[in-house]
Amino acid sequence: MSSPDPRTASAEAPTPSKVDPETVSLSGYVVDRVYGPETVPTADPNDPSRPHPRIGEPGQYPYTRGVHSTMYRSRLWTMRQFAGFGSADDTNRRFKYLLENAKGTKANTGLSTAFDLPTLMGRDSDDALSSGEVGRCGVAIDTIEDMHRLYADIPVGEVTVSQTINGPAAVIWAMYLAMARQRGIAWSSLGGTLQNDILKEFHSQNEFIYPPEPSVKLVADTIEFASQHLPRWNSVSISGYHIREAGSTATQELAFTLRDGMEYVEACLKRGLDVDTFAPRLSFFFNSHNEFFEEICKLRAARRIWSRAMKERFGAKNERSWLMRTHVQTAGCSLTEQQPLNNVVRVAYQALAGVLGGCQSLHTDSMDETLGLPTENAVRLALRTQQILAHETGVHRTVDPLGGSWFVEALTDQMESDGEALVREIDDMGGVVSGIHKGYFRRSIAEASYRFGQEMEAGDRVVVGVNAYREGNDDHQVEILQIPHEVETTQCERLEAFRRRRDGDAVARSLDAIRAACRQGENAMPSLVDGAEAGCTLGEMVQAMADVYGRYSGGPEW
Repeated sequence: MSSPDPRTASAEAPTPSKVDPETVSLSGYVVDRVYGPETVPTADPNDPSRPHPRIGEPGQYPYTRGVHSTMYRSRLWTMRQFAGFGSADDTNRRFKYLLENAKGTKANTGLSTAFDLPTLMGRDSDDALSSGEVGRCGVAIDTIEDMHRLYADIPVGEVTVSQTINGPAAVIWAMYLAMARQRGIAWSSLGGTLQNDILKEFHSQNEFIYPPEPSVKLVADTIEFASQHLPRWNSVSISGYHIREAGSTATQELAFTLRDGMEYVEACLKRGLDVDTFAPRLSFFFNSHNEFFEEICKLRAARRIWSRAMKERFGAKNERSWLMRTHVQTAGCSLTEQQPLNNVVRVAYQALAGVLGGCQSLHTDSMDETLGLPTENAVRLALRTQQILAHETGVHRTVDPLGGSWFVEALTDQMESDGEALVREIDDMGGVVSGIHKGYFRRSIAEASYRFGQEMEAGDRVVVGVNAYREGNDDHQVEILQIPHEVETTQCERLEAFRRRRDGDAVARSLDAIRAACRQGENAMPSLVDGAEAGCTLGEMVQAMADVYGRYSGGPEW
């Protein structure tokens, strides 16, 4: 099995080579016709003295076969559904709908919160730059009152909550913690995940606010704060998903994600934290795309690389620090507007790959997400996809059912080797922040995306309903969820009324405290929680930190 060097193409004018989709994977790996014992170094199924040194047993280092010895036999993956649109009340109703439809499943159910663009950028709904975007692609959250409405009547001490927020993650999390404290819910009982992976924003998604250096500092603040006060909370979900959505290969997603995680570990170690006090609560978030076996092997290789880095590079002693626990989401970028019902099939296979790869939680995309926000029917079908996978296919009955396949083990080895080579390259350039300033990540992802686009346009990569089998593309087969403009009007009116009711002097003192904490290099979380309780808005707290850190629009290389 061979692979191209992902660094050789030119971003300006790469020359796509003719590919044979029958033999070349999406990441450019040439797949042999057949695999045997000789393709897996040192492995000999007929000689117990020559096992593959990196396969091991489930639940044992280096965790190629999964992070738990029994995996889904004892506990199914968490079926996590993504919701967020319109007002906090609208999304609260969707949360309750999802919980009701998940009753009876043997899996834990978690809620994932999607925020609208103004919230993602740290702007209040009545900011001039928020006009037309409030509640459109997620829920609008401006104040602690919005947070109360978002999770009203939901037992947040019992249900795990994931929040997809990055640039203003510390502020949104502070509002959530302040809301829990006002409800009398102990922080120690709160379980969930804050996405909070700002590095990938510089690589791919662009929803950053501050320069890279203070942005990483804020992530370290949340990691430190969680290790002290929230033992069940994952303070950062190190995310390859968006890197893949931007067009990277599976191997780039693997390497860039793990190296981002190492950057956060290094930042925490520099401030004197013991690696074993925070590493067990780090989590990951990967994409599951169409190349079925690549996605499975990517997760198996990632567990090996991460466990070795934590044990050997960072000296972690606690075995839980070595585990790479991961959430998987099916690939939004693979869904097509043409023939949207086909997306149901794509999502099902991608979900199967995530499960066979050994994920701990899974989100299945709705078939209509390329057309607009998901409708309730589409959301229910996405959840039913997971439930059918869990209860009707039997994939949960044995751990790592594809382990030992010569092809799977060979591809796992190849992706591990290539991923580690990219990690070393990033190390050599001085780390992730240095690579951001040099434009390395954006350039690499753009090259990979360009190559795939060229292959698809040339017809070398078949996308059903797009460049082949297009009969029926004119059919309108699904309804589209529309967000009325009244959502924005009502949200802005609520925000104005909130400002009139609050104590202006308390707000001013809180904002000064936030600026002082940032200026003095202190952990910003205590002052942010206090600010949320005092009535500071999202935009005000974000700006208070920007007064110290500045705002970032990209370096000269961009």
